[in-house]
Amino acid sequence: MATIEILGVPHSYELTAPTSYPHALVFIHGWLNSRGYWQPVISRLSVDLQCLSYDLRGFGESQSQAETDVNRVQTTSALTSHLLDTASSQFDSLYTPTAYAQDLATLLQELNITSAWLIGHSLGGTIALWAAALMPERVQGVICINAGGGIYLKEAFEQFRSAGQRFLQVRPRWLSQLPLIDLLFTRASVARPLDRYWARQRVIDFVVADPEAAVGALLDSTTEEEVNRLPQLVSQLKQPVYFLAGVDDKVMEPKYVRHLASFHRLFQYCADNVIEIPDCGHLAMLEQPDAVASHIRAIVNGQ
Repeated sequence: MATIEILGVPHSYELTAPTSYPHALVFIHGWLNSRGYWQPVISRLSVDLQCLSYDLRGFGESQSQAETDVNRVQTTSALTSHLLDTASSQFDSLYTPTAYAQDLATLLQELNITSAWLIGHSLGGTIALWAAALMPERVQGVICINAGGGIYLKEAFEQFRSAGQRFLQVRPRWLSQLPLIDLLFTRASVARPLDRYWARQRVIDFVVADPEAAVGALLDSTTEEEVNRLPQLVSQLKQPVYFLAGVDDKVMEPKYVRHLASFHRLFQYCADNVIEIPDCGHLAMLEQPDAVASHIRAIVNGQ
């Protein structure tokens, strides 16, 4: 694990060895996740493809505080409540998908990665799309995993934001120490139960996420304006854009993935840029790493 400072925040990243393939694969995790979720996929690809994974600002180990050890993280519920009460306006420039895309641009520049495919999960997919628009000369293409949308359904989004805020308000440091708490995370948002190792990691990432980042990323990525900008963004991208959807994903249902994908030229008339993965929920890289790695390899080698 190495770090690079971006806007005063140390960003943790892992970069595998260079290969003969001319483009790096850059993996971007989703909300309340961290770079480690890509390990099963990267282990299958890094033999012949250089892979970069990193923690988004405020998540995982990319935090301004010196310690992210779950045993030393202070109770955040009171602070989170205060942040939610003050709304998201003060975080707009820090935690929008565009801001995270700018972080990524800085990271690639610092690492001297001049050509890359971006692979983003959920919120990471949105960040990847913005980064492709920001760096057209550096980004060869985008693969969105469990990511889509572009339709603002007022009632549904209000419920989602409200549920997310309530979820964030209960994050005391002792939560991760509760017996069997990880069992709840083995089944959340997936088609089949995850291994308890990954459930444990989900608990840790949930507890250690910086309160400002957790609130800001949630609220700033789900505004009506932000959601409605996605289709136009996708339609204007010159690079190839592909979408991997979990057939059983209840967080980002395949119909919403197809909707956003339909604005790209590769969609044609029969969703040519959409790949649906059977028996898969919202964490495709953990649930179906063989399928995800295989599809990524086929896509990047086919260009």
